[in-house]
Amino acid sequence: MNASKPTLDELRIARRPERELKSRWLAGLAVLGLLLATGLGFWSRVHATQIEVRAAPARAISSGGAERTVLNASGYVTARREATVSAKVTGKIVQVLIEEGVKVKAGQVLAQLDDSNLKTSLDVTTAQLDSARLAVEETRAQLKQADLEFDRTTELAKQKIASQSDLEKAESDAMTLRARLARQVRDITTAEREVDMVRQQIEDMTIRAPFDGVVTTKDAQPGEMISPVSAGGGFTRTGICTIVDMNSIEIEIDVNENYINRVEPGQGAEATLDAYPEWKIPCKVIAIIPTADRQKATVKVRIGFDKLDPRILPEMSVKVAFRDSGAAAAATTRLVLVPKSAVQNLDGRDIVWIVNNSRAERRAVTVSDTQNDDAVLSAGVSAGEKVIAEPAAGLKDGAMVKEKKP
Repeated sequence: MNASKPTLDELRIARRPERELKSRWLAGLAVLGLLLATGLGFWSRVHATQIEVRAAPARAISSGGAERTVLNASGYVTARREATVSAKVTGKIVQVLIEEGVKVKAGQVLAQLDDSNLKTSLDVTTAQLDSARLAVEETRAQLKQADLEFDRTTELAKQKIASQSDLEKAESDAMTLRARLARQVRDITTAEREVDMVRQQIEDMTIRAPFDGVVTTKDAQPGEMISPVSAGGGFTRTGICTIVDMNSIEIEIDVNENYINRVEPGQGAEATLDAYPEWKIPCKVIAIIPTADRQKATVKVRIGFDKLDPRILPEMSVKVAFRDSGAAAAATTRLVLVPKSAVQNLDGRDIVWIVNNSRAERRAVTVSDTQNDDAVLSAGVSAGEKVIAEPAAGLKDGAMVKEKKP
């Protein structure tokens, strides 16, 4: 019975060694330090890679009753009245009186051809005309004498003094002279026409402006030959200069036939010259040419400027935005304004960068117009969303960003 009774040693509480408790405390502190170091490193990496950006909210603009762009197209400025001025006949140029950029009036002398041979011909034909007129006067005198002779012979024949043969000869002489006079009068008319023809040929040696305009090219110099057709193996000029009527300036646009239903005569438009991208020029559709180009599948559209300006020059490249003022169509259009600097072109598409939960998000957009320093977007961004105003080069989708404080 004594063996089953617990002893005092068995009832004692077992205590851990002091060294073992100290090691456990040290291990716990090491784990805690490791966790703190890991968290601090992660926090540092996250904040170290954030890119500071300037964000701007997209602003909604009212579209009710306002015009909207229904079609964008490009083309060139052209002149309806443009002429390469040449001569009617082949001749040698002796004088050119114009230079590029000079304004000319209709009928103004542009150049002079050598007319020395024609002036000699004029002297000859004038002399022939004078000779014909003198011959007429001579024949008239002879006819007058023949008529008197015929009258006397007629009286003598009545008195049986002159024979019938003498009477017939006197009559024949008068009739012959009368016919000669008629022919010589016609000869005078012919000679006058020849003189007029030579004078016209001399006038054709003087080349004049066909209408008011501006000289855009000077194509010939004194001493060169000019002809209305190409001749002489390419050494003969076919024009003196090119004149453009600056009051006939307009725009020609080739519109894809799939979108021609969006264009109509009298429709408002807005033109932008590549040379002056910030200048918006009001225009109107003049006419739609009633034929299509089967090679390009386009239809030509003529557009006129509401007001001409000296800065608008022929052959300039131009972009045209066709407008639609329909209230119903405009009411369904939601437009927002963002800074122009926020819009980038990537792989042929317009994009902006949106700030979404401190990350950059790339968004494809549709730019329908520009207003001063803002771009008008019709799709891709909603009003109130924040866009990066000046995205940095190499910005990636999903990159951490931080808005700069104003």
